[in-house]
Amino acid sequence: MDLGLGGARVLVTGGASNIGRGIVHGFAAEGARVLICDIDGDQAAKVRVEALVRGAADAEVAVADLAVEGSGRAMVDRVVEAWGGIDALVNNAGLSLPGFITEDTDRDGWRRMVDVNLFGAVECTQGALAAMRGTGSGSIVFISSDAAFGEIRQGVYGATKAALIALARTVAREHGRHGIRSNVVCPGLVLPESHDAIGTGSLWSVGGQDAVFDDRQIEAVRKQIPLRRLTTAEDVADAVVWVSSERAARQVTGQVFSVSGGYSMP
Repeated sequence: MDLGLGGARVLVTGGASNIGRGIVHGFAAEGARVLICDIDGDQAAKVRVEALVRGAADAEVAVADLAVEGSGRAMVDRVVEAWGGIDALVNNAGLSLPGFITEDTDRDGWRRMVDVNLFGAVECTQGALAAMRGTGSGSIVFISSDAAFGEIRQGVYGATKAALIALARTVAREHGRHGIRSNVVCPGLVLPESHDAIGTGSLWSVGGQDAVFDDRQIEAVRKQIPLRRLTTAEDVADAVVWVSSERAARQVTGQVFSVSGGYSMP
């Protein structure tokens, strides 16, 4: 199916590693123009090259920490200044600091997760809405998580991801009349496909995979998945790109999609 995304103007936050990288690749394959926003400039530069090889009409990098006030709106402004508007925003940037709820007492860590996962998305969304309202169309996709429905060692992180679902549905109700669609994609466990899929500052890289999920935990998750297989970044990208398409998903808004093999069924 032709999704009609050739030349589309897209902002992907957290677009340099793992899920975000996969989403950039997905839009690139459709011939979109993509601004890759990430705190890791070196990794984002690598993904830019990959995007161009995969068919992106254009790809640019913007290095930003979305926890800093004003950075989200600045990212949207970059897209508008470069390409004259914005057609799709993917709020993917996120930070997870796992810990059991009785042991996780790092309030600074909580604040950091809220700043990046929630406030960064709020600010990017506000900027995108201002740019999209006059065009009569636009798509905003929030990357939440199955942790939004309650997962061990993901209490505060899951709370920030649950907040994104409420935010997305509010945006859908308030701005549907402007032709703007707002949806949520909740990935299951997505392991980096290779060393190239993550930057040096990634939690997967810094702590090693075992610090996030060791083999025993991964197998335990797999056994709880009806399809008995883990989610890939490409799986998530396929859902995000489809729901971002005005041609394919023009009547889809305010919805939550779990891309997890059935692990969660929201």
